[in-house]
Amino acid sequence: MKTRDKIVFASLELFNEHGERNITTNHIAAHLNISPGNLYYHFRNKEDIINSIFALYESHLESGFKPYEDTTVDIELLMGYFDAMFYTLWQFRFMYANLADILSRDEALKARYLTAQEQVLSRSSNVLRKLISDGFLEIEDEKVTALADTIKMMVSFWISYQLTQSSTSTITKATLYEGLLRVLMIFKAYSTPGSEATFTRLEQHYLDVASQERDAAA
Repeated sequence: MKTRDKIVFASLELFNEHGERNITTNHIAAHLNISPGNLYYHFRNKEDIINSIFALYESHLESGFKPYEDTTVDIELLMGYFDAMFYTLWQFRFMYANLADILSRDEALKARYLTAQEQVLSRSSNVLRKLISDGFLEIEDEKVTALADTIKMMVSFWISYQLTQSSTSTITKATLYEGLLRVLMIFKAYSTPGSEATFTRLEQHYLDVASQERDAAA
């Protein structure tokens, strides 16, 4: 792996584990056992590193939430979307935990974020419409975008919500799976008689996974 890429992934790891505000470029350089000068050869400052991390975020959003085509809707397909949600929350949890502050420091990054979110809303709305046409969801077409936006809102602010609801400052995988289960509640509310059993199986899967994560952390 090139030094530049090592810096990006090490920064992502440190930001997630300790919080972006608590990590400096010196911490990152020390973690990689490189000189600060070597780091500054690749990045001007920490904000520059965050921008490169955001490029990873954009790439994942683009690949993880595309509408499916020419395939049968089943629990594996739905699980793929929910696993993509989990991966996004876990892999970029530092960003979700401190989103307003990070975006307030960089107007260009905020513009990129807004563009990415518009694209997510469009793609997720199309996924919902496909699930409706395939008989898995039942909702009026004029409400689809609002439903997609509600789900996006829950995902975007689940971490910051959890951090304000308890004394803990640590987000666990179990916490994120609990968030997915809240999203599943919405899907079940709009499920059709023929799809309810599939969503129930999906719900049980994530209940089991969340339980395993809690046991592992105990």
